[in-house]
Amino acid sequence: MSTPSTKRIVRAAAVQIAPDLESCTGTLARVCDAIVSAAREGVQLAVFPETFLPYYPYFSFVLPPVQSGTEHLRLYEQAVTIPGPVTETIGALAREHGMVIVLGVNERDHGSLYNTQLIFDTDGQIKVKRRKLTPTFHERMIWGQGDAAGLKVAHTAVGRVGALACWEHYNPLARYALMTQHEEIHCSQFPGSLVGPIFAEQIEVTIRHHALESGCFVVNATGWLTDAQIASVTGDPKLQKALRGGCNAAIVSPEGQHLAAPLREGEGMVIADLDMALITKRKRMMDSVGHYARPELLSLAINERPATPVFSFDDTPVTASWSSHDECQRQFPGIEPATLD
Repeated sequence: MSTPSTKRIVRAAAVQIAPDLESCTGTLARVCDAIVSAAREGVQLAVFPETFLPYYPYFSFVLPPVQSGTEHLRLYEQAVTIPGPVTETIGALAREHGMVIVLGVNERDHGSLYNTQLIFDTDGQIKVKRRKLTPTFHERMIWGQGDAAGLKVAHTAVGRVGALACWEHYNPLARYALMTQHEEIHCSQFPGSLVGPIFAEQIEVTIRHHALESGCFVVNATGWLTDAQIASVTGDPKLQKALRGGCNAAIVSPEGQHLAAPLREGEGMVIADLDMALITKRKRMMDSVGHYARPELLSLAINERPATPVFSFDDTPVTASWSSHDECQRQFPGIEPATLD
């Protein structure tokens, strides 16, 4: 008689706390405190909100571009370099507490800022660094565009972990790219304290749908702003309404069910145990990238080349002859061959 396999349980936390809108150092201290608190609860995976370090650029949602220059420059001054002191600090805590940490940061790469997601493994190493593919609406004035080079699922101590930010969840091909890598735990990040209650409802629909469609757990983190912080962003009462609501820290099972009560107001953590056997239970019925897929009819092509301003052809001359246009495109997408035999 066979014996059942050992049950695999992962304790996860969706963190909803307020940033320090004055400094990266202040926000980092809050992140570190939350990690220590989560460790005391036995948490193995902690997820923080979108671009939480130093803070999400709430100002860009309520200030016109002509008035946002000072705040934009201040964000540059506080932004995170990778690697750097911030990533070293978080990596050390991940290693100390044996925790996988998913963190959103404003990444500064020389003259540009990016909405970047980092996945730290329990050894303190960054397993995935990815940039939001397309900043949304007002965010396009703040961040550059990402690429698919980082659209990867990390093989971590708690399983296969993937991440997307905010409205990237409305890009079905981006979600499918992670699904094809058999994502087990999806970490979603939203800014929180934005748009109003309708945003929280949209998040609810979005994360539960992804859990059902991909057959994975979803750990969703949103940020929180205090009344004083909202007033510091804008003194206009009408615009202040746009910086409330939109919070929905939650953990959802592959069957689309909440594993703990979601947090829509205030600071705190949503903590739940993920029974990884539920993934197979769901996928037995519907595996979107397995028995329910029709790759001969529908498939996804991904350009994984990093988006850089300089491209090296190595030793291959641009004027090389090619047996076909398709062969050239496979080797160098977007480059037209000089000659065709």
